[in-house]
Amino acid sequence: MLISFSIKNYALIDNLKVDFNNGFSIITGETGAGKSILLGGLSLILGKRADLSSLKNTSQKCIIEAVFNVAEYNLESLFEAEDFDYEPHTIIRREILPSGKSRAFVNDSPVNLSSLQLLGERLIDIHSQHQTLELTNNEFQFQVIDALAKNEAFLKVYQTELKAYKKLQKELNELQIFQSEAIKEHDYNSFLLNELVEANLVESELESLEEEYETLNNIESIQEKLAEAYQLLSDEQIGAISSLTSLKNSFQKLSVMSSKYENLFSRVNSCLIEIDDVFRDVDILQESLEANPKRLEQVDTKLKMLHDLMQKHVANDISELIRVREQLQEKVAVTENLDETILKKEHEINNQTEKLNALAETIHKNRRAAVPDLKSQLEIILTDLGMPNAQFKIEVDLGDSFYSNGKNTLSFLFSANRGGNFNELKKAASGGELSRIMLAIKSILSKYIQLPTIMFDEIDTGVSGEISNKMGDIMLQMSKTMQVFSITHLPQIAAKGHSHYKVFKEDVNEVTQTNLVKLNHDERVVEIAQMLGGIEMSSSAIAHAKELLN
Repeated sequence: MLISFSIKNYALIDNLKVDFNNGFSIITGETGAGKSILLGGLSLILGKRADLSSLKNTSQKCIIEAVFNVAEYNLESLFEAEDFDYEPHTIIRREILPSGKSRAFVNDSPVNLSSLQLLGERLIDIHSQHQTLELTNNEFQFQVIDALAKNEAFLKVYQTELKAYKKLQKELNELQIFQSEAIKEHDYNSFLLNELVEANLVESELESLEEEYETLNNIESIQEKLAEAYQLLSDEQIGAISSLTSLKNSFQKLSVMSSKYENLFSRVNSCLIEIDDVFRDVDILQESLEANPKRLEQVDTKLKMLHDLMQKHVANDISELIRVREQLQEKVAVTENLDETILKKEHEINNQTEKLNALAETIHKNRRAAVPDLKSQLEIILTDLGMPNAQFKIEVDLGDSFYSNGKNTLSFLFSANRGGNFNELKKAASGGELSRIMLAIKSILSKYIQLPTIMFDEIDTGVSGEISNKMGDIMLQMSKTMQVFSITHLPQIAAKGHSHYKVFKEDVNEVTQTNLVKLNHDERVVEIAQMLGGIEMSSSAIAHAKELLN
């Protein structure tokens, strides 16, 4: 519900603030008085783009602000999704700066226009003779039928399941694309993997193989050096062991004579023990060394293979080759298991399809059951609105495709004349007829769902007094469950409002300004009398005005 509306420095408005009530509010005024300016300002609040020409005084900024009571609109989820601060009394403000830039705020938090438009759609519905394209939109027609069919809960579940279904389809498509690409690489990856598996990779193997290769490749030189060492150690005349044994014996005798030689004896004895160990190791190594050309060839082959693999896979060592092998194992395994994965995904999609089909069938049945009621209510209301021959042919068929709101296709056809051909609304109905059809539909919707504030902008243009009286009754009935505004030139409608506001122009300091004021009862009598008989009011016009108001 729109509680209040204020405008500063916009078009012909200098400074205006007005409070509104619930129920049915009337806005009247002469042609050119500025009703379109008010609607323009309201459109900015709802997210319309602004431009510098909107400023009355181009050196000052324009501020437009509206306060809404949104407590009954169930908008908490929208506020959360758009990151708005939720308040039951929500304030929307637009500012147009002299630079031409525009800013928007919801409860003092800056917001972008797309988010503001989403919120605006849930707050006010502005409708005029020229804004009936929504009526010819298939999506809107479904919304009307679903309101009568009480499909809201089913549609929410359906849309959640449809989202899951599309996600599964996307995953299946990605798997199938991956499989087609993977199959091309599978043989090559398998070949590379087999090479690495057959190599029997061991992380520290390269170093030990290189050491073994050096030993086998230089066996004769090593044997020669070991033999030379054996000779130097064991020769009876000049060998190290023989010499150290003699030296040990000499120091042993000296140590008996004096304790100062005991340290030298001990040190020489330690050297002899160490040299003796070296001699035994040399002897063992000599015994273990044996030329083995066959093993040398095996080691050389293995080393060449490892170096070739490292070069092929740009690896610095065996551990990196092992990681490459593991990665190839994963790729090959994934490719080989893809058929099973795809079958599992297809099974999930089949289960999801069954869920969607069951929901779509329920939605379809509810829609088909609601169609006769909608058709009957529309034709009864339109008869009252001067279209006694209006007929609708509404057909809801169950198709094969999943749409955003079910599996139905909708044919919403209209004929204005008895016995005439049925056609699409935009082809079969005139502008005035579309306006009356829209009024009929909105009045029906108001019985089933909580509609936002609605503003009818001269929807009654070109209709007779009696029909306008019926239109007024419909809007008055709608106002029992929602806030309704009607911008009108017809006294029959103006008299039915709970509140009456007048738009007028006045010259202040030789500057024309647009203003809006709420009329009291006596002022309403005058306004309606002037709508009946012109500026020069007759006593009969005043009497007629009082009669209409009563």
